[in-house]
Amino acid sequence: MLECSAASLEGAPHRLLIAPPERSYQLPGWITEPEDRQGEGPLAGLEKALTWAEQFGSGWVALTGVDYPLLTPAVWATLFLHVGEGRLAVATLDAAGHPQPLPALYHTALRPEVTAALDRGERRLRAVLQGPGRILLSRDALGLSSHVWEDADTAADLERLARFPQASVPER
Repeated sequence: MLECSAASLEGAPHRLLIAPPERSYQLPGWITEPEDRQGEGPLAGLEKALTWAEQFGSGWVALTGVDYPLLTPAVWATLFLHVGEGRLAVATLDAAGHPQPLPALYHTALRPEVTAALDRGERRLRAVLQGPGRILLSRDALGLSSHVWEDADTAADLERLARFPQASVPER
């Protein structure tokens, strides 16, 4: 599943894989770094990604989890259509209208706010999707197949996703 999610970002100029220290993930073309705030949730992963990306200047970070095996480069290209001056995050809303923090784009200017939230004890990615400069787009209105947003947390999920046309899902 990691390879499938990573393939959607093949065109990214800088690629970071954040993993717990006990995992030895390796992908060609990717740099693997351990979590800085181990066990502190997905917001800590975003902080790590934003901090790492700052070495390349100000810019955007495409963030996803390994459990999105049907992501495509088109997902990222569509999200990038909505970046702009003053924007800090571009994320989506699911069919029920709930903000979905993955996959999403986050600007490096958001890093101080993410660090402050973590220091206050916040751990949820959704927490940084509130406030000015956050764009939340309806997934239904983006013109992409709905299955690209599906995540897989179990073997049964993978079997279900493999039924979608054009799906390339790893075998269990």
